[in-house]
Amino acid sequence: MKGRLTFVVGCVLVGAVLVVAAVSLVWLPYDPADTTGGRLVPPGGAHLLGTDKLGRDLLTQLMVGARIALTVGIGSVLLGGLLGVAAGLLAGFATRWLDDALSAALDIVIAFPTLLLAMLVVAAREASLGSAVIAIGLAMSGVVARLTRVLVKRVLAEDYITAARTSGTSWPQVVVEHVLPNIWPTLLVNLALQLGLAVLAEAALSYLGLGPPPPNASWGRLLQEAQATVLTSPTGAIAPGVLLVVLVVGVNLVADGLRDLADPMRGSSR
Repeated sequence: MKGRLTFVVGCVLVGAVLVVAAVSLVWLPYDPADTTGGRLVPPGGAHLLGTDKLGRDLLTQLMVGARIALTVGIGSVLLGGLLGVAAGLLAGFATRWLDDALSAALDIVIAFPTLLLAMLVVAAREASLGSAVIAIGLAMSGVVARLTRVLVKRVLAEDYITAARTSGTSWPQVVVEHVLPNIWPTLLVNLALQLGLAVLAEAALSYLGLGPPPPNASWGRLLQEAQATVLTSPTGAIAPGVLLVVLVVGVNLVADGLRDLADPMRGSSR
């Protein structure tokens, strides 16, 4: 029951941000590049949340930021998930020496700082939405691959795998019919957690100027721009921070709910 409630609350929080992002695709209060609103106008009137130091409507910027956060977050999870699952499956079926080599490579990827990796990607491709997705996705792939490797080896040690091979089932069939169905619940929970980390990573990259460039209104860049006027116009710093917390908390609650639903005994023991 608790796991289901946690899952529902998380879905509501994430769903609210999804709705905002979806609406931003078809409607925005103002053009994101419109600077005619006046500097640091307080909330109310024509600008419900006020304007920033450049005269742009803050509500518009926040709506665009929701779209960017979800785009980078989901894109990074898809990229990291595909690369990680593929590498993990390869390591799980590999011979011992190849498994050791892949494990060492995964350790290097996991230990490599995400921000440093982002700097290298930006240096090669310039700061953009795609660069952020690639940098975060590559950093995430190592964690997913290590988990996949452990899960695959655990499944391959089961007696029914031996029985399947004895009956003539090919290794590709074993992967499709036995391995993937048994590891996907745990992988799904982990990828949900990785989504929250990806959103935070995107905000951090944008705060440092390594994320999507203007006029893309990332929440991280909004926080960076608002820090100079946080005392005179606190809405500019509070609003993106609150939305960032709502999305990350929502994603973590969804992941926690999925974990409890996948393992009912865990939820009942708390």
